[in-house]
Amino acid sequence: MQPADAINSDTPTTTQAPFGTILQVLPALGTQGGVERGTVEVAGAIAAAGGRALVASAGGPLTHALTRVGATHVALPVDRKNPAIMARNVGRLADLIRRENVDLVHARSRAPAWTAWFAAKRTGRPFITTFHGTYNAGTFIKRRYNAIMTQGERVIAISHFIAGHIRQVYGLPAERLRVIHRGIDPQRFDPAAISAQRIIVLANQWRVADGLPVILLPGRLTRWKGQAVLLQAMARLGRRDVHCLLLGDDQGRNAYRAELEAMISRLGLGGVVRIIAHCDDMPAAYMLADVVVSASTDAEAFGRIVVEAQAMGRPVIATDHGGPRETIIDQTTGWLVPPADSEILAAALDRALRITPEARKRMAETAVDHVRRNFSTETMCHRTLDVYAEVLWPHADFG
Repeated sequence: MQPADAINSDTPTTTQAPFGTILQVLPALGTQGGVERGTVEVAGAIAAAGGRALVASAGGPLTHALTRVGATHVALPVDRKNPAIMARNVGRLADLIRRENVDLVHARSRAPAWTAWFAAKRTGRPFITTFHGTYNAGTFIKRRYNAIMTQGERVIAISHFIAGHIRQVYGLPAERLRVIHRGIDPQRFDPAAISAQRIIVLANQWRVADGLPVILLPGRLTRWKGQAVLLQAMARLGRRDVHCLLLGDDQGRNAYRAELEAMISRLGLGGVVRIIAHCDDMPAAYMLADVVVSASTDAEAFGRIVVEAQAMGRPVIATDHGGPRETIIDQTTGWLVPPADSEILAAALDRALRITPEARKRMAETAVDHVRRNFSTETMCHRTLDVYAEVLWPHADFG
């Protein structure tokens, strides 16, 4: 395999390897986040390749998804950060590794990684990690805690941005890093698969008037996601003939939601901007939108929203840092704008809303092809299995 800096998003290789048993460890399977979905998807790829896929976590609704892809879930309290429980988890995981004859351990989060690392060392099994974010590294103690994610024989970074962060903050040599971008399911995020009825249902539910353009910012209501920047840009845009939807749960951040609602009123955006807490049909939500915005003021580790929107053929505007730099073809599949700059964001919105139908069609076709070639679930899974093979059989030739 190539060092991280040399890996790009070309067509994946297909590993021809006699996979044994792979154990993935993560805190829980209770959400639809990228860590959880990626775990299920890779587990399915292991099973499809003829291996045994085990997942240890505290459990959650996605355990049923594991069963559907042919994997086995083992319930352990690996989400706990209590030192005494973590110490006991080392023994529990070591017992599991021996009992199930696990060949490789793959940790996907910090607290489980500490116990999995000790268990792997105790049993002599190879250990790898996936580094999913920048984490808080502001103090020595935090950096030491986070550094467990660099202890894998290989460390998978979900973007070149994250790989650079790992090298800069933790000094990990490039030869141990592998960049594997997160993937999305091109069958689920397929414009041709979305019926008009699904879009109409959402439009009626959200009271979106027929014929008015829709600006969509999906993302939980937290300050760094940049909802306030978009509101300022909407005020600068000065149009009343649009709908702007902030789609995301406040997750208990009632004060921030109240702040946004007050800002909507103060900027005179009532009737233009609406906050929507939840959506069960994101592909249809993208199809309802004329432009999708990611206004994050902090760098996204990857930026799943940006990729999903492109897969649905929607023009995207995202801030020019972090993962979106790697997933948007600037001026071709979308636009990159400086973070926290409402003036330039307003200009980009104006441009996106004014593009001709022909230009929009070309942009959509290019964006869909771009995502399917570079950011599919299949690509992510193939590359992850390649890393497993690289560690398990370093001298084998699977060409």
